[in-house]
This record gives sequence, structure tokens and C-alpha cells, in this order.
Amino acid sequence: MNKKHSALKISLIAVVFGLLLGFLVVLITGRSPMDMLYAFIRSLTGYNLAKPDKPINLMYVFNWLLEAMPIILTGLSVGFAYRTGLFNIGGEGQFMVGSTAASFVALTINMPLVPHIILCLVVGMLAGALWGFIPGFLKAYHNINEVVVCIMLNYIGLFFSNYLVRTFLEIDPNTNARTVAFPITAVLPKVTDMTASQFNYGFVLVVLCLVMYWFILEKTTFGYSLRATGFNSEAARFAGMKVKRNTVYSMMIAGALSGAAGAIVVLGVFKYGRIFTLFDNYGFDGISVALVGAANAVGIALSGLLFALLKSGGNNLQLFNIPKEISQLIQAAIIFFVAIQYGVILMLNKFDGFKLKLKGGKKA
Repeated sequence: MNKKHSALKISLIAVVFGLLLGFLVVLITGRSPMDMLYAFIRSLTGYNLAKPDKPINLMYVFNWLLEAMPIILTGLSVGFAYRTGLFNIGGEGQFMVGSTAASFVALTINMPLVPHIILCLVVGMLAGALWGFIPGFLKAYHNINEVVVCIMLNYIGLFFSNYLVRTFLEIDPNTNARTVAFPITAVLPKVTDMTASQFNYGFVLVVLCLVMYWFILEKTTFGYSLRATGFNSEAARFAGMKVKRNTVYSMMIAGALSGAAGAIVVLGVFKYGRIFTLFDNYGFDGISVALVGAANAVGIALSGLLFALLKSGGNNLQLFNIPKEISQLIQAAIIFFVAIQYGVILMLNKFDGFKLKLKGGKKA
């Protein structure tokens, strides 16, 4: 069986079991599983099944898509590194420096609308790429584990971003927790004013990144070189590939994707420079999205939409007197079942190998 298709089937089974577990917990607590289903359907379609006479509210759909945009990008970030033999757990730090860099361009440069937004996004991606360069360089040239470096850089990114914002940007006089608002030329426009949702044209960047992710890894010699390096670095070196350079490039591209996520969130949702108190968890959510999506473009897109649905639907659960933590439980269960399924497949493969050895011994 094709490994990619097998992985997607595993993820689908995990989603089903995760949802069943959620239904079971809701049932045990004395609430109606149908109410939970209504909450998620409302986020997915805007239609309130509990009150079918009410019109469709597209705000719920747009909020779901808005929630999906950054975690798809951080999922691509983790997935790209994974496909090239690396583990990018530094998405949080890359997200924050991307957000901060975009804020600097938004508040310090005056430009017309479209060029200003494009420059903010590009600088945010470059900042994320720079943050990804550090663990990539240390891994390639000094064999320092990228996971350890990324974890440290997450915290450095948090405090360094806050220092830059507080020191060099104009803080809102009414609060010490943010900068002044961005000029309109630096704000990602909303797709529609029909609803109160902040869903914006940042989705165009998400779609472009999905296409480029697929194209680079699947259709280019550069992507083949990166994947070959991750699969077997020694073989890639003997084949004449520049392994160290590929390692650095992989982490830089991964960092750029997380930086893009930070940029679209700050430009399209907050619309002011942020002083971070805690991690937003977009980077960590990206790990889950990449795992469930089997690290390929289509899988990550679907996985990101699923996790966003669980997040946005979690807020709707409270309307039905169901704790929103149920949605977090479902997310955790899905990840757990994916991990368990991979373990089961590994054990089955070993068992098959053991049976083949036994057959060979009997024939002898």
C-alpha cells in the first residue's frame, strides 16, 4: 500500500475514534451528544440545527476559516522540516518574531495599501526564516540537536520580541499591553463586511504556501535533494548533494512559513503590535496538524481545517451547556490514536517479518 495513502487512512480512523470518544464523554456527563454535533455543524455551515427556522449565519463559517489559516501555515512549517529529516518545534518563536517584524514595517514605513501589506508579509517571513536559520546552521555545522535549540529559541523569541516592541515602537497610551493601531494600509482587508468575522485576504497567502509546499517537495530537484538529505544524509552526500546547505535551507523555509502565520494574525486579526505574555500555541498546534495530515500538503490542509473546526466549535459548545474543553479532549484523542496506529503498524510489520523467518526456517 502507498505509505502516504496509508498514513491518511490512519489519520481518518483516528479522527473517527476521537469524535466517538468525545460523544462518549458528553454522554457520560449527562448531556446530549446531538448538541455537540449541532455545535460543530454550526461552525462548519453556519446553520443552527437546534433552531432550523433561523437563517444561516456565515460568521461561524468565516471564524472557522480564520482559525484555520495560521495553523495550516505552522502545520506546513513542521511538515516541511519533517519531510527533510528535521523536527521544527520552534514554530512558536518563529511565529512571534514574524509577528513582531511585520508590526515594525506596519508602524514605521508609509506606503500605499497593497505594497505595504506585501512588504509586511515578506518581512515577517524573512524574520521567521532568520529564526529558523539558527537551529539549521547549528545542526548542519556543529551537529547540535535542532529540537533543543528550537525550544530555547521559543523563549528567546518571546522576550526578544517584547523588548523590541516596548523599546522601539509607540505604545498605546491607554494600555501597556500593545502598540498603537496599525495604519489602514498595513491591515489585511476583510473578505466581506457582511459579518463581524475578521476573516481576511490572508487566506490567499495560505493557499499559495500550500501550492508551493507541494510543488517544491514533489516537483523540483531542489525538493528531491531536501527529501533525500532527510531520508539518508550519508547517501545524499555520496550522491554529491550539499547536505549541510540543505539542512539550513529546510529550517529556513520552515521558519518562513511560521513567520507568515505570525504576520497574517497580527495584520489581519489584532491590527496592532503585540506584547506577548504567553505562547499562542499556534506553533505547537502545527505539530498536531502535520502529524495528523501525514506531512503532505492536502493532508495538512484538511487536518488544519479539522483542528480549526474543533477549536471554533469548542466555543459553540458552551451555548449548549457543554464544556469547551471537550473539543480539546477530542484533539488530544485524535493525536493519541494517530500515534497508537503508527505503533500498531510497526508491531504488525515486525510480526510479519517474524512469520517470514519462521517459514524460511521450516523450509530449510
